Amino acid sequence: MSDYDFDVFIIGGGINGCGIARDAVGRGYRVGLAEMNDLASATSSASTKLFHGGLRYLEYFEFRLVKEALVEREHLLHAMPHISWPMRFVLPIAPDMRFDNSTPTSRLLQKIMPWMKGRRPGWLIRLGLFLYDHMGGREVLPATKTLNLRTAQEGGPLKQLFVKAFEYSDCWIEDSRLVTLNAQDAQQRGATIVTRTKVVATSRQTDHWIVTLLDQKTQVRHKITTKMIVNAAGPWVGELLGQTLGLKTNEGVRLVRGSHIVTHKLYDHNKAYFFQGTDGRIIFAVPYENDFTLIGTTDQDHLDPNAPVECTAEEQAYLLKFASQYFETPVTKDDIVWTFSGVRPLYDDGASSASAATRDYVLKVDNSDGQAPVLNIFGGKITTYRKLAESALLEIENALGIKSGPWTKRVPLPGGDFDVDGFDELVENLLNTYDFLTPSWATRMVRMYGTNAVKIIATVTQTPDQKQNFGCDVTAAELDWGIKNEFVQTADDFVWRRSRMGLKLTSAQIDVINTYILDNQ
Repeated sequence: MSDYDFDVFIIGGGINGCGIARDAVGRGYRVGLAEMNDLASATSSASTKLFHGGLRYLEYFEFRLVKEALVEREHLLHAMPHISWPMRFVLPIAPDMRFDNSTPTSRLLQKIMPWMKGRRPGWLIRLGLFLYDHMGGREVLPATKTLNLRTAQEGGPLKQLFVKAFEYSDCWIEDSRLVTLNAQDAQQRGATIVTRTKVVATSRQTDHWIVTLLDQKTQVRHKITTKMIVNAAGPWVGELLGQTLGLKTNEGVRLVRGSHIVTHKLYDHNKAYFFQGTDGRIIFAVPYENDFTLIGTTDQDHLDPNAPVECTAEEQAYLLKFASQYFETPVTKDDIVWTFSGVRPLYDDGASSASAATRDYVLKVDNSDGQAPVLNIFGGKITTYRKLAESALLEIENALGIKSGPWTKRVPLPGGDFDVDGFDELVENLLNTYDFLTPSWATRMVRMYGTNAVKIIATVTQTPDQKQNFGCDVTAAELDWGIKNEFVQTADDFVWRRSRMGLKLTSAQIDVINTYILDNQ
């Protein structure tokens, strides 16, 4: 990278950084990006894996955010039908479910309907779902309907006290693959993407920045120059702002930890549950990787971005108790097979609680004293990453001049160039072409790689070495694809961020995969 000068240099390889890199390079800017660890190694691989409007944000009157997210769901489905797909959510109604008493809606109802005593009435939820159905211009996703839980299969796993539910639409997203595919597309369009490379120093000049990079594998330092920096460092955005970039600012970041538990499969159907708590919070229970159920999330302030990010015993107990208020069979610690946590770098708007802090994104440009500009990214939801990138490009254009206009809406990510309803046909074509594939193998490959699955499977047939199976149908051909195209440098990159095969492979199998990857870079 020392041979290159950039128009835009992005610090951070999460969804915001990679989304901005893809958009910027597609408009003709010279783009570089450095990630100090692996792509999506922090917040962007630790979400609840949903493209959703954020139903509960309506209670905070965040109408712009919700509408933007609802509109984006449809655009994103068309651009990545292999890693995102429609999902139905079942929201059981119970009379003792309550608001978070800090929401504007809660405070309003307390004034005009004090006898509700903080309860969240069913009619208000239905009104919210009406808005949810109509704010975003649905094309693919079906509308809300009412379920009788005494007769519907969705009531089977739940306690008998739940009689009625609303069923509405949102979408699943493979979050860390979303990051990887944005980075892959950006690189294919001409961006320079480097991982395990840390920005250790910067020097601000009148019309450019000098950035010192540290290759964390070789410990070699080198410098690049760029007209503009984009600080998309996620949980480290504040630290980078004040220390590495040396800027004085009143803007603050609020770090909020969201933790999840993954359990053995708790029910047989393919719909998710939206559970309301007596404390005003909500959690989801979502089918996960065929054999598991994902439950989350929590909202806890996290003071230090460098402190360990883990699902604490208290958070596990909270999620187990919360879910057990709904499921007929209590969910216990013995059901947990994995936990994960991420830290959301929210804009510090002075909210009284972590749950109330805004999920909207805030972009701040610093070009004080006429010096080279830096754009700092605060907050954001995975659902609105593409719109955040477009907003960032407006700031980049203001600073550097316009190259070309917005272009990413419904433009497929790598492997996503097929119809929204074409997934089953792709799987069937693979099975008909390659008789050694099983249905589960073919389905996994199309889910991960879309139309590129055929390129990987075709390679399996070419040489005996490519057929090597490391377990769970992970082949040498697939690992080679990851090394060449998806920035894979370790087994953890592949089994926890490019896929979730770490849930199914043994530690011995993962060790063999790691050796293969290290030997074939």
